[in-house]
Formats: sequence, structure tokens, C-alpha cells
Amino acid sequence: MKVMVIVKATQSSEAGELPSTELLEAMGKYNEELVKAGIMQAGEGLKPSSEGKRVTFSGKDRAVTDGPFAETKELIAGYWMWQVDSMEQAVEWVRKCPNPMPQESDIEIRPLFEIEDFAQNDPDGTIAAHEDGLRQKLAMRSCTVQPYLFFSGRCEEALDFYKEALGATVSYLMRFSESPDPVPDGMLQPGFENKIMHASFSIGKMSLMASDGCGESTTFDGFRLALSVSTEEECNRAFAALADGGTIDMPLVKTFWSPRYGMVTDKFNVGWMVMVAADVQ
Repeated sequence: MKVMVIVKATQSSEAGELPSTELLEAMGKYNEELVKAGIMQAGEGLKPSSEGKRVTFSGKDRAVTDGPFAETKELIAGYWMWQVDSMEQAVEWVRKCPNPMPQESDIEIRPLFEIEDFAQNDPDGTIAAHEDGLRQKLAMRSCTVQPYLFFSGRCEEALDFYKEALGATVSYLMRFSESPDPVPDGMLQPGFENKIMHASFSIGKMSLMASDGCGESTTFDGFRLALSVSTEEECNRAFAALADGGTIDMPLVKTFWSPRYGMVTDKFNVGWMVMVAADVQ
């Protein structure tokens, strides 16, 4: 079940008093325990109601009131979203929480409605299907897509090349011989035991992944990596570096979308589009 754990406001939180260093450290350790246990899904502290607004609904009318709001006991100073097995488990975790305020305080636990709770008012499941679609859209908004490049035994050479040519930074590298699980018999081509099983690297703000694969040949057809830089000088340098040992597919030229743009396939057969950002002259 999912619950919201609500930290009720106090006079000190409404006065805008910040928690002490000791309390911040204690809450940080507590949140770490929640994360490790798979309980915590989100959590934030709220600024005092003096910095907030309240919208009152009356039929079609809407009235906006500036904070602060007088009912301190009805206000909240922060919250967590937890995934728990039961209300009893939530209570046990709240009992472990440091007192979030310098004075006596309250933490309230409220279970969230599940779509199944509304089944009697949604007999054909139309509303449930719509809500499920919205949840999927929200989940996909936080996903990432990263290129994963297979170099058929030349991964380490490629990483060294991108370090030199584009200032790539390798953040993780594991060889097949270092795998926690043994590689299945017959999966690797002979001589690939010490090749790269997986690597993560970044070029500028973009994260990529790479591997030698298991020995099968690979191609990089049907896509190119688009590299945008800030100056024409850097564009010329990066293009020339990538073209070293590779093939220039389109020389650098001025286009309507960029003052400098060209296409090159590097010596590992990875295709690139190199350009200067359109708003840079």
C-alpha cells in the first residue's frame, strides 16, 4: 500500500526557523534507511505558509488568499511518500523518525486511494484505464534513452580514441573476466575473456554505454550521433579528430540551421553529425 506521511507544522516551522545541523544529519540518515529498505518514494520539506497561497472554491468562483494561515495545527511542514506492506509497518517506521521539530510535534500517516477503491463508480473500467495511461505517461517522462555501442573487440581502443578526440570520461568499466556471474560456455569468441563487457562514458552532457559484445560483428547503420559544440573553432577541431582514420561524408559547411555543420564516420564506423549550435555566430 502507498501512504503519505505528513509532518505537521509547528510555531517554529511557520516562523521559518531552519532545522539544526544535527537534525538535518539525523534526518539524512533516516531517509537513507528508508531508501535502502525500499520504503521511500519521495519526500520534501515545505516552506512556511507565509510564502504560500490558498485558493477557495465556491461554485464557479475562485478566491485566492495570501499566507500566512492561522490554523497552525492544520498546516503541514513536509511529507514523504512511502510504499509499505501495511499501516503497521508505516507506524513502525515513523516511530524510528527523529523528532522533526525542536518542540513537541506530530506526524500523520494517511493511506492513498487506489483506483480499485473507485470500482463501484467505474463499472466498465474506463476511468481506471485512463488513469493507468496517465501513470504510464508520467513514468516515461522520467526515463532515459542512451546509445549502447558494440565495438566487436575494439571497445577499449574506441574509448581511448574518444577520450583523446572528444574529451570523453569513462565512469565505469567491467571486463568479461570480472563479471560477478560466470559467462555461459560458448558465449564468448576465443580471446574475448579480457575484453570489455560493459562501460559507461560521457561526452559533454551526454551519457553513452559501450561493450565489445561477444565477438559477433556489429554495424552502426541507420543512425548518427549528433555532436553540438559552442564555437566554430571547436567544431573544426572535433570534426578533424573524428575524421582521423575515418571518412568525411559531408564536409563542414554553413547551413540554414547552423553556421558550421558536417557529417563524418569515424574509424570505428560510428556516424557523427558535428555542428555549432544555431544561435552561436
